[in-house]
Amino acid sequence: MRIVIALGGNALLKRGEPLTSANQRMNVRTACEQIAKIYPGNQLVITHGNGPQVGLMALQSNAYKEVPMYPLDVLGAESVGMIGYMIQQELANFVPKEASLTTVLTQTEVDPKDPAFQNPSKPVGPVYTKGEADAVAAEKGWTMAKDNDKYRRVVPSPLPTRIFGLKPLKTLIEHDYILICAGGGGIPTYYDETGRLCGAEAVIDKDLATALLAASVEADLLVIATDIDGVYLDWGTENQRLMRTANAGEIEKIGFADGSMGPKVQAAVNFARTTGKTAVIGALRDIEAIVQGQAGTAVSTGFDGIDCGSSAAAD
Repeated sequence: MRIVIALGGNALLKRGEPLTSANQRMNVRTACEQIAKIYPGNQLVITHGNGPQVGLMALQSNAYKEVPMYPLDVLGAESVGMIGYMIQQELANFVPKEASLTTVLTQTEVDPKDPAFQNPSKPVGPVYTKGEADAVAAEKGWTMAKDNDKYRRVVPSPLPTRIFGLKPLKTLIEHDYILICAGGGGIPTYYDETGRLCGAEAVIDKDLATALLAASVEADLLVIATDIDGVYLDWGTENQRLMRTANAGEIEKIGFADGSMGPKVQAAVNFARTTGKTAVIGALRDIEAIVQGQAGTAVSTGFDGIDCGSSAAAD
């Protein structure tokens, strides 16, 4: 089975955790140990977020005043190279030595006229208190927004429209490489009015880009791995219930927060509608059970309504 796995931000850095290399490597090692459990007999494609990392790199770049700060697309490329290296190296320690792994810097096309460029919404970098956020915004001219009980910098997040370089990506998958690509949603790029390919000052949502990638490489299953066991109805109340299966159209109607489960649900819906196959949102620790159809919230156009009682069955 060809499986595309989207690693959530908590697989790399937990909320509020110091943005150190050691912490990232420790979390990546834990994630890779889980992913390796489903390697035998399956073709694996791994994507990941980069919000905390690219935000940290922006702070570091801004601190050096001798040159202008590097643009977000370049910082994004640096971050996915770093994260891809860590995933590739740590995963190699858990799969058979003869397995082939590779990381590909992936460009993702966006529309330069996307309204998102005028409405920054994607959180990047570390979390701040209100006072810290106000000071950073005043000093650097950045847009800050509330993120649960903290604040973070927000940047434009245009919709992904196309994954570049599909032919080499498919070739690597067909030759059974474990492929790490489209990190951070891919590096945002667009064609200007002269037809020149350019980088965009933005960060693409990882889950939406992963759904597009999964459909483009004809994946059999999309797994959106996070730190909770699935999608809940009435989350945070005494009536909260885990959805086991959900019709794509029905779960889309519910409306989830953009800063948390919203993009994950929309990505699952997009993949299910485009391919007629199943996407599952669930905890990385449950990945074996997810692949076996026994854990997570499965989203498909083939399910009737929303079921909070039965186990999910992956196509």
